[in-house]
Amino acid sequence: MRTKAIALSAVLLALAGALALDLREAGHAQTAEDTPGVAAIPFTGDEVVLPFVIPESGPFNPEEIEIENNQAIADWFRSAHADAAAEAFRHWDEDGEIRPACSVCHSGAGFRSFHGLDGSAPGIPETPVDLGGVVDCQTCHNPGLSQITEIRMPSGVMHPVNGVEASCMTCHQGRTAGVTVAEAVGDLPDDSPNADLRFVNPHYATAAATWLGGYGAAGYHYEGRAYSGRFFHARPVASCVSCHQPHTLEVQTDSCSTCHENGNPEEIRLARQSYDGSGDTSQGIREDIRNNAALLLDFVTRYGAEVAGTAIVYDGGRYPYFFTDANGDGMVDTADGSPVAYASWTPRMLRAAYNWKLVTADPGAYAHNPHYALELLYDSIADLAGPLGVEVESLNLLR
Repeated sequence: MRTKAIALSAVLLALAGALALDLREAGHAQTAEDTPGVAAIPFTGDEVVLPFVIPESGPFNPEEIEIENNQAIADWFRSAHADAAAEAFRHWDEDGEIRPACSVCHSGAGFRSFHGLDGSAPGIPETPVDLGGVVDCQTCHNPGLSQITEIRMPSGVMHPVNGVEASCMTCHQGRTAGVTVAEAVGDLPDDSPNADLRFVNPHYATAAATWLGGYGAAGYHYEGRAYSGRFFHARPVASCVSCHQPHTLEVQTDSCSTCHENGNPEEIRLARQSYDGSGDTSQGIREDIRNNAALLLDFVTRYGAEVAGTAIVYDGGRYPYFFTDANGDGMVDTADGSPVAYASWTPRMLRAAYNWKLVTADPGAYAHNPHYALELLYDSIADLAGPLGVEVESLNLLR
């Protein structure tokens, strides 16, 4: 009986082999002989097993597949936009979810929901967004971005955008504007401390707000003063990606030397005059802005102690950044182990501190809109100078 079964199996195998040959010739089958890297299942006795092959690692070798945008993906993966371990994307870990308003810029899913790119109605997401998201590919490459024609700035200005500009302008505009400060101080006396006032934070990486200048009205604008508008650079610099590599986010300086003797943006001079009173025109305009910002912070600190009556300390690593220093020892006061937020703001002091934070929150202000940055700093210094008994002209600053 076994002999007959073996004989029958042999016949079936022969027929199967012939069938496999016919299929192979027709382009429908492969065997171990003509397909390297695969193995045929063998005959195992009484069973009749038709021969077929199992790929060892799939129908292709992954390393042989050419990915056209592989470099772009690698660049993005190493950028701050993809750094899932950064504070920008881990801040809400203890909450277990990202607050709707924050998710717009701290999660790709939140961004798409805000602009209705996920099929939902445009606007702040109705519910919190899951943790783990970053500024992903679809934040900037979503086809729906072409339908977004304008972005609302915190000042209320509706700014026209084109394509990927919508992504940049949405998330680098800050969260507040000069009008926010104006509404907070209202008609309160300029130099009277008010416990109801709190520091108004413009947020972080406010490049778009700086770039639009007085037109975007991100800063607090002092009455009777004119402010430079959007910083129109010489062509071909016309948008964010004109200077920033879109995936690595690094500044591309190759084109700077076309017009500037020094191709390093940090060393480029705005004009042959000194804005910080130093008289040094060999340094980049960045240094003038830095020096005037340092002077403004010093004025805010002096004003707190001398006019508001309570010394103040700035700590950029802790919100709300400005804290009480009642004994004037330069250290943040604490209560029950927690830092004491500054609560002796006057309208004049709050306006100046806001402008200082706005300018310094954009480390590239010297390139995005140096005119606007210098104007905000100058006007804030001049406003504090009076109560401090300082003649602003004696500082030799230029606006």
